[in-house]
Formats: sequence, C-alpha cells, structure tokens
Amino acid sequence: MASTEPLLRVEKIEVLYQKVITAIHGVSLDVHPGQITVLLGANGAGKTTTLRAVSGFLGSDDADVSEGRILFDGEAIENRQPHEVAARGIALVPEHNKVFETLTVTENLDATGADSGVGKATRRQMIDRVFEYFPRLAPARNRLAGYLSGGERQMLAMGAALVCSPRLLLVDELSLGLAPRIVEDLMTQMVKLKKELGLTVLLVEQSAHLALEIADHGYIMENGRIVLDGTPERLRQHKDVQ
Repeated sequence: MASTEPLLRVEKIEVLYQKVITAIHGVSLDVHPGQITVLLGANGAGKTTTLRAVSGFLGSDDADVSEGRILFDGEAIENRQPHEVAARGIALVPEHNKVFETLTVTENLDATGADSGVGKATRRQMIDRVFEYFPRLAPARNRLAGYLSGGERQMLAMGAALVCSPRLLLVDELSLGLAPRIVEDLMTQMVKLKKELGLTVLLVEQSAHLALEIADHGYIMENGRIVLDGTPERLRQHKDVQ
C-alpha cells in the first residue's frame, strides 16, 4: 500500500523564462511512492517545463522557479543544479538527446551510472538487470547507440536511468516518434519496474489513452496550469483526453 505522504510534492510553482516570460502558473502536484503518476496535456501546455523544474534543468534554458516550492522526500530542491537533484535519487529520461550516439550500448549504461555516484559493483548488477528488463538491448550491447532504432534508444535511455538506482524516475514523452506496439511494450515494462523495483514514476505524455492504462493517478495541464486531477477513470471523462 502506498504511503500517504508524497515522495515528490510540487507546491504552487511559477516558472519564469528570461525573468519575464511566465511559462507555468501555480502548478501543484503530488507523486506518491510506488505509483505511476501521469501529467497529460497538449504540446505547449507546460508539462516539460514542470519536469525540468523538478529535475533541475531549467537553468540551461535561462529559466527558474520564481515562486512556490518543490519538495522531494520533504527536502526543498527547487532551483538546485541537476547533479544535486540526481544525487538525491531523481533520474530523468529526456524528450530529446536520450543517448550518447558514439558510445556502445554498454558504454552508455556504464557512463551514466558512473556519473550518479553508484558503486561499480552495484552498477554492474544493474546493467545486467537492464538487459533482463529490455532483452532487445542484449544482442546490441556492443553496438554504437547511434545505430539503434527509436524504440531501442528509448529502452537504452530508460535503462541508463535505472543504472543510477533512482527513487523517482521522470520520463518525458515516452511515446514520441515511436510505433504504437513499441509504446505498449514500454508501458508494460514500466509497470513491471514499478512492481519489481518499487519504482516511483512521473510520466509526461501527450498520448493520454495508453498513459492512463498504467497510471495510478493523473493530472491534466492546459496553458501552464493544472486544470484537473484524479483517477484514470475520472480523467478519461475530460473533453481533451482521448
């Protein structure tokens, strides 16, 4: 049974770009341990900005959290650097630039894990588990990542995040550019990771139908604001959810 206290709590945050452009307004959401929480909305709704605010990557966009708080396990993390956020157990699977194309699959996994501070022995164990969770990567372990298909790159990006042994996995647009069959397989695998590793996930998605199939709770964003949250059943009744 999930804890009543959220692992991640976002409290009424506002994000400003270049200190003048407001991207999101008063956004609040909770992500509970051992659950998959989805953040839905059209392109430009503010989903990725919210994820970048949590992960610490706003600074590279000349943006910051100007109001509100982001609490991870009770500790404020808003406007911290990405490496500080990662060290607390938060891993991001980004929308773009998911892998190092000139490194092999194994080198990608090892390099990402090394940056996380996870011990070498634990890292090797997690790399072995990645090949178990994503068996399509196993025969490609010595292949350059630049030659992988889009689905394989997404698997590798998720695997690299897992090698960091995160407590919270942030996934930005899992389905982007992928065939429906591959997306279904990835969604199924995410549920397996939740059950077997106790992984907590915040998933940003435009594809509401599949996301709600695996979600425990969800939020809908429009124009930089949360307009509705609730169970998958409740969100399916919203006019923009298909």
